[in-house]
Amino acid sequence: MNPTPPQCQNLDTQVQTLVQLQEAESNLTTQDTATIRTSLNKAISPRFEIVFAGAFSAGKSMLINALLERELLYSAQGHATGTECYIEYEPDPTQERVELTFLSQVEIRQQIGELSQLLAISEMGDLSDTQQLDKLSQMSQGIWEAEGGESRTERAKQAKLLEQLVLGWQANRDRIDTLNNATYSMAQLNANSLDEASQYARRSQNSSVLKKINYYCHHPLLEDGNVIIDTPGIDAPVKKDAKIAYDKIEHPDTSAVICVFKTAANGELTTEETQLLERIQKSPGIRDRVFYAFNYIDATWYDDQLRNRLEYQIKSQFRGGDRIYKTSALLGFYGSQIRQASPENHWGLDSIFANTPSTFDQQDLTPKFIFEFNRYFSTPGRLSRTRFPSTPAISNADSEKEQYQQILNTYGQELIEQLVRDSGIQDFRRDITRYLMEDRRPQLFEALANDLRPLCIEVRNDYIKTWKELESQPQEIDTIKEQQVQQLNKELKQIGDDFKDHVSTYLNESIADKNNTSYERDFRQLQKRMLQKLDDLIEEFSVGETYKLAQKSHPENAVVPMMAILVEAFYTLANQLKAVLINASEELVANYFFQLRESIHNAEFYNKLYRFLGNDAAIDQNLSRLEERVRDFVVGQAGYECDTYVRETPEFYGENTVPNFQLRQTLQQACRSQDYEGMVAAEPAIRQLLQVDFEKKVKNTVIRRFRTVLNSILNERLFKMANEQSQTILSQYELARTNLAKTLDREAEAKLDSNRQRQAAVREKIEQYNEAIAGVNGCLEEMSLGRVKLPPVQETDLQIFTPTTMISEDISEAEENLEVAPSEAERVTEETVAATPETTFPVPDEDSDFSSFGDS
Repeated sequence: MNPTPPQCQNLDTQVQTLVQLQEAESNLTTQDTATIRTSLNKAISPRFEIVFAGAFSAGKSMLINALLERELLYSAQGHATGTECYIEYEPDPTQERVELTFLSQVEIRQQIGELSQLLAISEMGDLSDTQQLDKLSQMSQGIWEAEGGESRTERAKQAKLLEQLVLGWQANRDRIDTLNNATYSMAQLNANSLDEASQYARRSQNSSVLKKINYYCHHPLLEDGNVIIDTPGIDAPVKKDAKIAYDKIEHPDTSAVICVFKTAANGELTTEETQLLERIQKSPGIRDRVFYAFNYIDATWYDDQLRNRLEYQIKSQFRGGDRIYKTSALLGFYGSQIRQASPENHWGLDSIFANTPSTFDQQDLTPKFIFEFNRYFSTPGRLSRTRFPSTPAISNADSEKEQYQQILNTYGQELIEQLVRDSGIQDFRRDITRYLMEDRRPQLFEALANDLRPLCIEVRNDYIKTWKELESQPQEIDTIKEQQVQQLNKELKQIGDDFKDHVSTYLNESIADKNNTSYERDFRQLQKRMLQKLDDLIEEFSVGETYKLAQKSHPENAVVPMMAILVEAFYTLANQLKAVLINASEELVANYFFQLRESIHNAEFYNKLYRFLGNDAAIDQNLSRLEERVRDFVVGQAGYECDTYVRETPEFYGENTVPNFQLRQTLQQACRSQDYEGMVAAEPAIRQLLQVDFEKKVKNTVIRRFRTVLNSILNERLFKMANEQSQTILSQYELARTNLAKTLDREAEAKLDSNRQRQAAVREKIEQYNEAIAGVNGCLEEMSLGRVKLPPVQETDLQIFTPTTMISEDISEAEENLEVAPSEAERVTEETVAATPETTFPVPDEDSDFSSFGDS
């Protein structure tokens, strides 16, 4: 037993402190704290639940019996129910007990209905109908007998379970509640001991209607909170029962799993067993705490092919070979039991095997172990015949039981010990016992430490880095002021670069991003307005109004030619579309520069610029001038674009084109009469002609050409303005120095206070961190895990070392060098200064920066 030491009592609080410290630092990478919390819960939990999982009839229950060397669980071949069995520790051996929880009527009816459906048996409606129950039981028995036995086929298993459910309901109906799961103690079941209660639960008709069994046993393996859990088969006849097993495997309370396989008996992993392995890998509570027991290893003793297939499966599917056991739970368990037997009780036939489930052979109710024991002795190749020769008396026994007794009468305890060793149970029990009683807790704490280490390293490094950064900051106001002045030129250059980068980014986003910018939305609105205006003009077109305009131009003529109508229509449409495009372009440019100003005003570099200069170095003024020039250019381009609409497209007159055909038809129709009415009759054709011509020109503008013009002018002018503005900002050094001097005292004092407060906060965090680390490490040391201790923050980690430290014997030489160094340094400095031309940053006059912006 290895209980949690006192040094680990506050482990929960200490780990939570470390997690909270990490979560409080927004600049740190988010760690997987869920894994840490899971590991913590496993380490401090008073319970350690180890689940036996496997397929139907894999031998889970018998393996548990063999592990505890007590016959607690029902373990007959082919038996399967949805019962969960929990085996927990009872300190007082006189208080061992069992609690049995029954299924409800609703659950029993549901299972009977599901099995009846699988077996194609008509479902029963009322559990109180005795005759119908008897008939259902008989039909189920007939099915599994016809299949050759309950373990032969899946259908036989389902039929046997249905029979057991019916018998179990009939035998226990007075204990079964309609809706709830009733729980009974041993006394309520008239059992006076754990063995009696266990025998009650092991009877198939009882176990079939039990939902859960809690055993409380006095056994050293169960100390320190170890709980052994037996689950239904993962391929149980009732799917709900299989789900119980998987749910328990994935439950956060489950800490380890012992997988029990039938591969030794059938030569391969079943689909359900493969799925079991996959589900275990996904369970965060189990991790690597998995043991693999290949039961029925005795089947491979007599079949070379089975043995080879088993070895292949282990090598191919379980590489590494850790925690793999080959067992025969049946031989190992009963072999350990008959150690205490003797010829007087016929080697257990009158005691151990009196109530043992048989092979269900009505001719011979011989326990299965007797058959397997005789086979073990009789089959050549397993036992050394020089040590255990088969005598004629043994070979000529009349029955299995007689042969069993003759073998043990001849070889006794020596053969029993050899059988137990060959069963693999001793190795399995030894390793599981060592793990649960010695290795389990240290390994849980080691897993917690390993999960915590990345988080601790990240937090520790961040604290050390932050502390050193603050420690390296100037500690005096004058020093801070001098440092800031020295950095001023660099700061101004950085502000200028940030301004250029900001403008460049804004340009790229507005030009390249077709979905998320206001510029894109404004241009789509421009497109929509132009196309909508064209549709409105075409729809509103009137030959009468256009006729008046043409006649007004030539009042001396009473007749207007049809071509004049078309000319006036072209001018009218082009001019009205021009007004729309100009207006939309002005709004687009104004909105673009408004958004650009807002983004600049909200940028950090803009606030810094105001802090240094007290103004924005004419950024707003220059943007306004640039906006005016860009607007004028765009308006000019819009006007030119729409002026070209007056000219017909080449297709208008092309041979065999729709516009040309439409034009001729329209002219012919309008010219058939000399009066106004002929033209009015041609109005629909004229409207269609205008639609065909103008739609192409407008789409060519708003979809192809005009966006390119806008992008080009914005890109060219803004880049130029950003470069010039950056130089202007850099040239304001003297103004910035004068302005900064007025506020440096106050800012330096504030910075000193801020640094002191930040250092105090970091120091407090380091103390919290170290206190938590000390607690965790103390716990690890107590668990003999000093090798996995977590790193604290030491005072030497916080010291800043400078490269001025010299070895004592080199000091004299260094002093001699220092006597020469100043004069040499002075000479180099003077020469360098004399050779360096004076650098100035001219301030451009008001108009020179943007003199070319209005050029075409």
